[in-house]
Amino acid sequence: MTITRRTALATLAAAGAAAALPARAANAAVEIKGMKFNPAALSIAVGDTVTFTNNDVAPHTATADDKSFDTGKLTKGQSGALTFAAAGEFHYHCAIHPGMKAVITVA
Repeated sequence: MTITRRTALATLAAAGAAAALPARAANAAVEIKGMKFNPAALSIAVGDTVTFTNNDVAPHTATADDKSFDTGKLTKGQSGALTFAAAGEFHYHCAIHPGMKAVITVA
């Protein structure tokens, strides 16, 4: 098979266009169990979604210390999802049990 210059340039252009496509947002999970957020420290990219699932007997929230987000009260088996549109370090806690603390780093 002979590759012409035109075919080679078209192949390179297509590869470059594919590389320029934005990455798809990812999903991450935080489990609430044993009066803890797991993981307690999470790193994600801008645009990613984090789903908080309460697997504890007690109700919990995931509430940003700066009030920028709040899942609301999640009872056992309930989940709440949040999408992070900006970079930063987001410390959060359970509004019902303030000793439960964690952080999400968005880059």
